[in-house]
Amino acid sequence: MKVGIGNDIHRLKEGRKLILGGVTIPSDKGEEAFSDGDVLIHAIIDGILGACAAGDIGSLFPDTDEKNRNRSSIELLKETLTLTKARIINIDTIIELERPKLRPYIDEIREKLASVIGIEKERISVKAKTAEGLGPVGEGLAIKAYAVLLIDN
Repeated sequence: MKVGIGNDIHRLKEGRKLILGGVTIPSDKGEEAFSDGDVLIHAIIDGILGACAAGDIGSLFPDTDEKNRNRSSIELLKETLTLTKARIINIDTIIELERPKLRPYIDEIREKLASVIGIEKERISVKAKTAEGLGPVGEGLAIKAYAVLLIDN
């Protein structure tokens, strides 16, 4: 068994889609990024790569490679799982975002991740937190995600 931890942060920008765990969330702002900007999946990918001592998301999917422009993070996650052959046991995540409230979307996010990863939804925890108005997340300028996971590799 191995443990991995990952995190990601992106600026929020009007006119971009807010995508978390492969689910599009209704919002007037979304992640500003080279790919689709899904901070939750990016944190999970970094956790997988960390557990496997295989670098980080930027080394595997650099923003200097045009094939990664606007690329779906679901695709990136699938490719990461194929390359590492990691078998995920469980994932615990936190998303920090001031608004919109994410509670109505948590089960859908868990189901989407479970279907992509190939584990039961009950092995995936997604928690949503605000920053209580503090810092760039609290000011509505950014979104942040953290992931801790256990793999059998």
